[in-house]
Amino acid sequence: MNTTVYLLLRWAIAASMIGHGLVRLPKLNGFSGWMVQSFEKSMLPQALVLPFSYVLPIAEFIIGILLLIGLGTRIALIGGGILMAFLVLGSTLIESWDFITGQLVHAAFFAVLLQFISSNTFAVDNLLKK
Repeated sequence: MNTTVYLLLRWAIAASMIGHGLVRLPKLNGFSGWMVQSFEKSMLPQALVLPFSYVLPIAEFIIGILLLIGLGTRIALIGGGILMAFLVLGSTLIESWDFITGQLVHAAFFAVLLQFISSNTFAVDNLLKK
């Protein structure tokens, strides 16, 4: 993969992750309340949903920042993929089928970027190797 194409794809998914986290962090309690309420009738206990609802925006933001600068890129991509798998599972448990498409698109971005990580030349990771 062309290194410029890789950079643009990495920045696109980074922007999405930063944006998701950034808009939720100032209203973290409200977001958490919405998420807990959304899962009230699911098989997931509130004891799992509540902490996840607080961790999710922080994880999204951190993964996004790491991908933006290219620091810990491999771990950030794997973490993002795992996060998307959890979100897809959660969406299926509450039958929010509309959310799944976007989550799968994100998962595909993470997988493609991970597959072609050798094209990750414009990254802090590479500066640290020197």
